[in-house]
Amino acid sequence: MNLDTLRDSFLDQLRTVRRASSHTLRAYAEDLRQFCAWREEREKELSPESVRAYVASLTLERKLAKTTVARKAAALRAFFKYLQRQRVIAHSPAQELQTPRRPRTLPRALSEETVTALLAFPESARDRAILETLYAGGLRASELVSLDLDDLTFDSENGEGELRLRNGKGNKERIALLGRPAMIALQAYLDTERPTLASQAKSARPTRAVFLNRFGSRLSDRAVRRLFDRACGTVSATHKLTPHTLRHSFATHLLDHGADLRVVQELLGHSDLSTTQVYTQVSTKRLKEVYEKAHPLAQPQKPQE
Repeated sequence: MNLDTLRDSFLDQLRTVRRASSHTLRAYAEDLRQFCAWREEREKELSPESVRAYVASLTLERKLAKTTVARKAAALRAFFKYLQRQRVIAHSPAQELQTPRRPRTLPRALSEETVTALLAFPESARDRAILETLYAGGLRASELVSLDLDDLTFDSENGEGELRLRNGKGNKERIALLGRPAMIALQAYLDTERPTLASQAKSARPTRAVFLNRFGSRLSDRAVRRLFDRACGTVSATHKLTPHTLRHSFATHLLDHGADLRVVQELLGHSDLSTTQVYTQVSTKRLKEVYEKAHPLAQPQKPQE
């Protein structure tokens, strides 16, 4: 059984049929490559015992985090289930695989004051438009860099706009809303810096990407993450700033200001409401902190002298 060839056909099925995101494809490809290399190096037979031994080695030998081990195990389950459907194997060796329970952690949201400082951090019109668009629309970095000019809709009457997101998680399409500050920043970039960046392109065919790099081609999500890395030291010494931190902040701030949970679900593009409900815990925690600071009977009582 040539697992490398079967792995390639599995990834192709993920891409063409299930329309998995590029991030998922890269992760699954690397996870399966590592398993195949481990099995070949140890000359292990494909069996439930060998799969369990591999997953155990991820924790005991490589000391990987529980979330990483759980993802790699999920990749194996999906791969062997595919082979079972293709009648390559009769039974999946990962069917009874037990993995460590993922710790349930609350998403970390920035305060509104920190977000304000972050949005004011960039010196270039492009970088400011990136941050404003991410926060206003609750976008993932991959969704931002996939935007084309045709995906933008401007409302000249109220100064607001919409984004058509065609490359969301699972390739689900949705609409993101942009308020006036984001639209002002985006328009400033499109009018000033983007034409200059586009002129650096070597290709005779101009790109339709909204956000460009210094070579005039589509910006990568890695470049967006580097922008957040630069902002960390200046804006927040206590938080690791990432594009997803800004997305978490978008959802939390909406709920803090009374937005309906299902509206937030739609804006985030979550298929399952339970995925969005985690943000209610963040908001409740913040309400409790404010309550304990503000309510006279919630504060620790001073001992009477």
